[in-house]
Parts: sequence; structure tokens; C-alpha cells
Amino acid sequence: MITRTHERASFWNQGMRAAPIVIGLAITAMTTQALVAQQNATHQLPLSAENIHWGFYDASLEPVVTIRSGDSVYFENLLARGLQRLRLAGISEDRFLPSMLNVEEEETVRVGSHPLNGPVYIENAEAGDVLEVRLVDIGFLADYGVSGFLPGGGTLPMDFPSAALRAFEIDTINGTITMTGVEGIEIPARPFFGSIGVAPPLLRGRINSTAPGYHVGNLDNKDLIEGTTLFMPIHVDGALLSIGDGHAAQGDGEVTGTAIEASLYGTIEVILHKDRTLQWPRAETPTHYISMGLDPDLDEAARMATREMVRFLVEDKDMEPGDAYILCSVALNLHITQLVDGTKGVHGMLSKDLFR
Repeated sequence: MITRTHERASFWNQGMRAAPIVIGLAITAMTTQALVAQQNATHQLPLSAENIHWGFYDASLEPVVTIRSGDSVYFENLLARGLQRLRLAGISEDRFLPSMLNVEEEETVRVGSHPLNGPVYIENAEAGDVLEVRLVDIGFLADYGVSGFLPGGGTLPMDFPSAALRAFEIDTINGTITMTGVEGIEIPARPFFGSIGVAPPLLRGRINSTAPGYHVGNLDNKDLIEGTTLFMPIHVDGALLSIGDGHAAQGDGEVTGTAIEASLYGTIEVILHKDRTLQWPRAETPTHYISMGLDPDLDEAARMATREMVRFLVEDKDMEPGDAYILCSVALNLHITQLVDGTKGVHGMLSKDLFR
């Protein structure tokens, strides 16, 4: 298990500090504790077929749990594409958890690659609101993973017209990963969930989980690790949040089409913002603000990521648009999030140290 502690991130913390609450003497300490406990429940979504929908986002899905703003959700997730690639890569059957086998056998409706936990219904959430998802805790459900490539996929399909798989062993104590059959390589474990999204508008129907979009979804952003926060626009009542696609580690670009796919557990805290609007997802780490661009054209994705950071600097940092644009040129670092899902991803990272 990898445990890290970070300051709680909040993309909207500028000027939004709540005034101290004066509690009347008539309210006892016991009553106050009961109210806090009621407002900050932790819900459990263990790995089982009833808590998973496989490979799609859909506003017509029935939620598996209903929560309030401020609640947390603990969940366990099965790696992308399930157990087949692990078997082909040589992972022994006796290493699979019974819950993993249960989902593999019982979840027969599969649209895309990703088993997703949820959807989670957030009370009072409405279209136009903003959903904040704090990634409180991320760890390994199993100490192995798999990566590889398929014919016609990835960034270099003409160079690699065949298929290959490689198993990875994860040292969950030391936080390192080794590639089986390859000597002398040790990869730092950096687990994160590749797909975090909300339901699209009802009339849009069912969306394959492969590519990200306005519903957010399969960002494959390796910077969204434990201790970071993602902000998303909401399109339907309740938001219907889903999460999955665990990765043990990934490079920017995810050039073969797969990271080290792994089964993870996680805890998220969900906050509803009714006084904010967003067009595209944003994120925040303890050290950086992150803007994102998503488009089939990589140039347009870069423009979107830049435009979103300019918008943030104008709206949240009170900068003039021209000054914000100049600051982005001298301090914003654009990263290729991923290249391989049809929709290209670019994210811009701006250091918080710039703001004194």
C-alpha cells in the first residue's frame, strides 16, 4: 500500500473561505458531532458486479449509491479489459481475487474497455453545476499489472504490426515496479485512475468509455494521483459520477495505448459547487494548477488547454487577458496527456509558486 499525505487542494479556494460558524450554547457537543458525521459519511463500493458498469457513461443508468456533498466513497476497481490480458501475460490464476473473478464472470454488458465503479448520484447536483472530486487515497488491490500493444494501435502502428504483452510485478511496500523478463529496470509506482467522469446529457445516449470528452471520462492524466483534485462540469441531475481504469504508472502520451494496467482501490471526497461554471475539466495538485484540452486534433487540444488557463487566470486571479496570455507563454508547461484514444489530450501545468 502506498500512502502519501498532501494538503487538501481546492481550485476555487480564492476568496471562498467560509466565515466561522457560531454555535449556540443550546447545541451540545454531542449534537454537533452527530451533524458532522451525518454530513460527512463514507460509502462503500467493494468490487462486485453490482457496483460495476463496463465501458460506458450513460445518464439512464440507475445509481449504485446516493451521497451528499462532502461525503466520501471508498471503492475497488478491476483493471481495464479485465483478466484476459493478465492470463495471456502469464499471471497465475490463483493470484486473482474472488471479487475480480466475480466481476469478470457476471458483468456481460461490455461496451468499452473500462470496468467503472458507479454511477454515484450526488444529491442536489444539477446541470450547470461543478463537481469537485478529491482523490484522497489510492492503493493497489493486487500486486501485479500488465501492459502491451495491439496491431493498428498506439502511436507507431506501422512500426509494430504485431501484438505483445508484458506482466509487471508491483512492490507495494517500496513503491516500485519491475517488468518481468527485463533486467535492470525499476519503475516508480505512481497509481492513478485514468477514467473519471459524469453522465452525458440524457439525449446523448450511451458514450463509449474509450475517449474523453465533455463528460470528462478517460483523461489518462498521470498527474491526477493521490492528493490531487479534479473539477468537472455537470450535465444531468445527480451528476452520476463513475471512476475506473486503474494505472500503476504511465508516461505522458501513453504511446502504446496502455499504461501499466492494474486493479486499484481508492477513496474520493465529493464536493458540489453551485456557484461556479466550467466548460471543460480543470485540476489542482498541491503544487500546480492544471488546465485541459481534448480534441481529435492535437493543435486544437493545445489551444484549448491554453485558453482554459487564460480563462482561469482572468476569472480567479483577476489578471487582464493579455497579461494572462503572456504569463502562459513564459510559465505554462503543456504536456501531451495521451495520443491514442482518438481524442488527443493536452494539459497545461502552472506552478502555484508564481503567486506570492
